[in-house]
Amino acid sequence: MKRNERTHSEDPIYEVSSSSTTPHVGDYEGGTKRPNGNDYEVFLSFRGKDTRKGFTDYLYTSMVDKGIRVFRDDNELRVGEEIGMELLYSIAQSTISIPIISENYASSKWCLRELAQMLKCKRSRSQIVLPIFYKVQPSHLKRGLGDAISAHKENLNEMVVKEWEEALKEVSSLKGWESEKIENGHEGALVKIVVTKVLSELKGTFQLIVPQQLVGIDDHIKHIMSLIDAKFNGTWIIGIYGMGGIGKTTLAKALCNKFSGQFEYHSFVADCREAYRREGIKCLQKQLISSPGSPCDVSNVDEGIYLIKSRFAHKKALIFPDDIDDSAHLKYLVDRGWFEVGSVVIITTRNNDVLGQASANQMYQLNELSLDQSLILFSRHAFQKDSPPSDYEDISRDVVSTTGGLPLALEVIGSFLCRKRENVWKDTLKKLKKVPHEKVREKLKISYEALDYGEQQIFLDIACLFIGSRKQNPTYMWDAFDSFPEKGIEVLSLMSLIKIDENGKLLMHDQLRDLGREIVYLENPKEPQERSRLWIYEEAPDVLDNCKV
Repeated sequence: MKRNERTHSEDPIYEVSSSSTTPHVGDYEGGTKRPNGNDYEVFLSFRGKDTRKGFTDYLYTSMVDKGIRVFRDDNELRVGEEIGMELLYSIAQSTISIPIISENYASSKWCLRELAQMLKCKRSRSQIVLPIFYKVQPSHLKRGLGDAISAHKENLNEMVVKEWEEALKEVSSLKGWESEKIENGHEGALVKIVVTKVLSELKGTFQLIVPQQLVGIDDHIKHIMSLIDAKFNGTWIIGIYGMGGIGKTTLAKALCNKFSGQFEYHSFVADCREAYRREGIKCLQKQLISSPGSPCDVSNVDEGIYLIKSRFAHKKALIFPDDIDDSAHLKYLVDRGWFEVGSVVIITTRNNDVLGQASANQMYQLNELSLDQSLILFSRHAFQKDSPPSDYEDISRDVVSTTGGLPLALEVIGSFLCRKRENVWKDTLKKLKKVPHEKVREKLKISYEALDYGEQQIFLDIACLFIGSRKQNPTYMWDAFDSFPEKGIEVLSLMSLIKIDENGKLLMHDQLRDLGREIVYLENPKEPQERSRLWIYEEAPDVLDNCKV
């Protein structure tokens, strides 16, 4: 394989409240790792001398083994170091708090302070609080564990202690677990139940990444929800169809984020067309049944069907098979008889024939944006506001009129023109007018052609090889080719040609991915070994076999 020789083109980028005392580590029982942003999903509050080396350690290890990020005490802070506000912040930033209420819990002012903060977060930001009553009864807390509270009253502000006493009463009324009532006190069974509950809650709060500059999405959501018959005695199937780049996947993700909490289980099976081509139907089945911290392996298609039936039996589910291009794939993923009554399946596809063959109850065509909506979306990317400056209004409308109301084209072209000189705008408009509305890739290619050689190579590498990879992985290769990866990735991101998720993974819209692969394919349509990259696994063995040293 070979890379194209370097050519030069213009670089497109120039132009919480606390109590009255300050905490120190000597008193602290519950957590010391310094959070950075929302680093932790679960905050464990516990009395060290009661449970640190036993139940708490077992629970902590079990959650970490499932991939859950847990905040707990591991003695990293220096003695005497102040941690109060940091501790309160880490509680506030966690999705779930688990107070492990044990015999000596209330004797620790740090445990009580943590508990009060958890309940404040529950009231103010709907934080999930899952109490464990470890070898104590909730009814004891309603009396404030008298001796411990009395001892605090002698040394601390009366209002602070009263807040703690109310916190003990409040937590006693929450739904949680009494350790002695679970499997006759077998702690392994309790840990398993708690971890399963935490995974379920985290899946319910997980949000798919959706662009911030959406236009008109709320109207689509309302319309689609109106198509669901809540009284239907079975699984309701809705199909969303439209051309590539119109926003089907974005709409499906927004629907998933908004309504997944109303179902016992939800799953977004992403990019089915590409995933099937790359790894087959088992890959899609695995996506469907896996959950955070609990990846599920599938040996064969029949086993996948069995696991899907088992996972969803008697569960009201919300399922999103995204970008289905063959209705035959659906029979291995969703069947009306596999889910509880009230379940909903929302399919996205470019081909509405797929929906007819799947016997969808309702179909929704996603159409192009209106001219006014298009101008808003374009302006958000080109000018970072909802409308163009007066001296750019006419040319902005002219540019927008060439995109056919396609959100992807508006985003990519708007991002490309952001902060560009007027002559670049005029030149781009001329190129756009030469391309028919339906030739989406040709419009997107204008942005690709504006990249310099190194940036083009990075774009093609990502399109063919590195979608879903962490950006650090291919950086060493790009460094070796003098492609200046940090600058290149920044340029591609600013031009909306790639996106980088919160975990540092490289993402690319399927239309842009297909554009990149088409460019490489056309290097030599008949001889794969003469192309600069191989990504089709069926071709790779033949190319390697025919290689001559």
